[in-house]
Amino acid sequence: MRVSEVPASEQLRVLVSGAVDVITEEDLLAKLRRAQETDVPLRVKLGADPSAPDIHLGHTVPLRKLRQFQSFGHEVYFVIGDFTGRIGDPSGKSETRRQLGEEEVRANARTYEEQIFKILVPGLTHVVFNNDWLGGLDFAGVIRLAATQTVARMLERDEFAARYREGRPIHVHEFMYPLAQAYDSVFLRADVELGGTDQTFNFVATRDVMRSFSLEAQVAMTLPLLVGTDGTEKMSKSLGNYIGIDDAPGEIYGRTMSIPDRLLPDYLRLTADLPVETVDRLVRDLAEGGVNPRDIKMDLARRLVEMYCGDEAAVAAEDAFRHVFQERNLPEHSEEVTLDPAEFQDGRIWAARLVVLGGLASSGSEAKRLLRQGAVRLDGRRLLEDEDVDVADGAVLQVGRRRHVRLRRGH
Repeated sequence: MRVSEVPASEQLRVLVSGAVDVITEEDLLAKLRRAQETDVPLRVKLGADPSAPDIHLGHTVPLRKLRQFQSFGHEVYFVIGDFTGRIGDPSGKSETRRQLGEEEVRANARTYEEQIFKILVPGLTHVVFNNDWLGGLDFAGVIRLAATQTVARMLERDEFAARYREGRPIHVHEFMYPLAQAYDSVFLRADVELGGTDQTFNFVATRDVMRSFSLEAQVAMTLPLLVGTDGTEKMSKSLGNYIGIDDAPGEIYGRTMSIPDRLLPDYLRLTADLPVETVDRLVRDLAEGGVNPRDIKMDLARRLVEMYCGDEAAVAAEDAFRHVFQERNLPEHSEEVTLDPAEFQDGRIWAARLVVLGGLASSGSEAKRLLRQGAVRLDGRRLLEDEDVDVADGAVLQVGRRRHVRLRRGH
């Protein structure tokens, strides 16, 4: 595939749409023009440390932007951090991250390879592992890399500055993470790198490191971080507030229906692959009260299942949701349980506690076991052990096929 003949200025307009920051747009335009003149595609990089096996909707924000680059004929380098994953990215963390073992990293990496092609074009995607070059870097090479930065510069990073100020430990290996990430771009000679807003420090450091290696600095593009279904934290597998693109269709549908109403505009913009004009109209309708948020969620849920599981799966997932949630098609003699408002914090309740209060487990340990087994559902959506959930009045809590209660919110 040749580099697109679409004018570079139009490519720029499309590519920067939705980005939080581009460092810099002028550099990106120059690179796009050069790519057209030489018919040599840009090398666009995205790094992913395989700290958990599943790709979720938060990951798809940069992946879908990569797909836009590919639509103009540019090549993607999807860097699986099998080396850096053993360090742990300190971005957004107030404590040192747990270091992963090599087997765990490799197992997670395999699932990444399987899932990214739900979005990316295989012929324009290079899946690479940074242990291939970082693992062979000798100590002299590490010293040269470390010499490109100062300790004062590292302490400009918000997370490090806060920990240093408060007397909490910063391990030397954490300083090496942004340097290792930068060396990925040096080795690949990246033209552009994408990531969330929490990567700004790493990206700026990378530009400096590339210059110190006599390379043209890459363009850094930061994208919004998707808030998870809990409505507060960045979407994360470890927090249980995620929607995985490899989840069962019913899970994707049900978890989408649990998104807080106020987050719908962000999800429509960042995950749904809808025209800008359509999103703007829907957001306006929501703000003016001209549409029921539930209906928008159902449209979004169906679209996401279609995108990642296919049309038939989307129809089946919606039918199942209507059957359980809207029609409340339950066996006779459904018991009702009224929940004490004092059990809720910020409108949410721990899933294990909910199972106990609903009378579906005799203890917290039994409830956690049921949750680990995937046996607990709220309005058809499987709950996780560490999840805090919002409970609508009249919601159905179910364990297995036969045990269920209807939940009422006390006043």
